Amino acid sequence: MYEVQELTASELEVMLKNNVRTHIIDVREYEEVAQGMIPSAKHIPLQQIPDSLNYFHKDQEYIIVCRAGVRSMNACLYLAQHGFTATNLAGGMLDWNGEVI
Repeated sequence: MYEVQELTASELEVMLKNNVRTHIIDVREYEEVAQGMIPSAKHIPLQQIPDSLNYFHKDQEYIIVCRAGVRSMNACLYLAQHGFTATNLAGGMLDWNGEVI
């Protein structure tokens, strides 16, 4: 069993305000992302994660985002199974009060 770390939206906002280097991956569907996403996030829909493993690097950490935190948790577990470090954004975009693009 893999243990996944979680981060709150307010913790991520503080990290971004303090210019902490982060790799944010938004796993929502295209129509969800069209409603706004975290400015520095890269969009990789959940179903494309298995085919996108070459994007990820094992020496980097990733914060995974979805609408409410469930799909992103599944993505985190999948990435952990493949040796990557991924943190789930608990509450997802529903809890996000920061800037969106």
